[in-house]
Amino acid sequence: MSRALEIKSPQGKILSFGELLLRICPDADGEWLNDNQLPFFVGGAELNVATALALWDLPSAYFTALPGNAMSKQITDYLQQKKVDASSVFTTGERIGLYYLTRGKDIKNNALIYDRAGSAFATLKPGQVDWDKVLDGVSWFHFSAICPAISQDAADVCLEVLEAASAKNITISIDLNYRSKLWKYGKEPIDIMPKLAGYADLMMGNIWAAEMMLGIPIAPDIHESGQKSIYLKEALQTSESIMVQYPKCKAVANTFRFDAGKGIEYYTALYTGDKLYNSNQYDTDEVIDKVGSGDCFMAGLIYGFYNNQDPRQTLEFATAAAYTKLFIEGDATNKTVEEIIKAIKS
Repeated sequence: MSRALEIKSPQGKILSFGELLLRICPDADGEWLNDNQLPFFVGGAELNVATALALWDLPSAYFTALPGNAMSKQITDYLQQKKVDASSVFTTGERIGLYYLTRGKDIKNNALIYDRAGSAFATLKPGQVDWDKVLDGVSWFHFSAICPAISQDAADVCLEVLEAASAKNITISIDLNYRSKLWKYGKEPIDIMPKLAGYADLMMGNIWAAEMMLGIPIAPDIHESGQKSIYLKEALQTSESIMVQYPKCKAVANTFRFDAGKGIEYYTALYTGDKLYNSNQYDTDEVIDKVGSGDCFMAGLIYGFYNNQDPRQTLEFATAAAYTKLFIEGDATNKTVEEIIKAIKS
């Protein structure tokens, strides 16, 4: 039976759920010590999605937990200036999560250091938040696999809010992003993610994440091929398997980003309505900041489906949004809808 993701009107707010992080960016040569300053960015995977959607004039809201202090007030005011509804931010705990990433490096690089243990979000527990109030007026809920990677409590809170959102028939999306430096509390992704993913109408990630987190097998020697046709065939098989294993899921998106020397090869795929769509391929030798590119792709998917665009139009917009993010310093995009449409390969 064909399943396609279709959004019914009227649409409400799009709520992104996750931990707000401050990214601290030392340079590789240590000049920050002599300069006595460290560049920083306000980010976090889900906030990057919320920021993009607000920039693209969708009703974007954000849930996180922050301590009740003046810095948190400055941050929530900043989000409101970005047109992100921060009215549901929950006040608790003692600190804001941080991560350090050497400028110009990938988040999967060894230059990444997390400092988020004991943060306000990491110490959230089930039963603390009135989800009925938080989800009032929400028609789309987005979260990522980073949230349940933080702690068992965080994973339990994820399940709690997903149950509440599902009971309200809210469309749910998940980004299956894997962070190897998380998942340190005695559980593996495969122990936690299948149950949470079962609530999703839209899943985004890649074939390797689907194998690690959901147990969807891929060919063991696939990475040796380097052939686009083989990767896309595997994306089709993975997507079909996800649809069988997760009856609520109506669309699966896969990204393929390969470092080619100093450059990037980038293309994507979207499976919905029993059909696999693949995007144009984008290539570049110059990358400014890889952080947030996948989040921008996720935001592009939500933008397209929320506006009831056809799957190919949705995919090409999301892909161009992700690609243009590679040339923007910071965690979130600053490209408008018009600028992204102009960047779509013909």
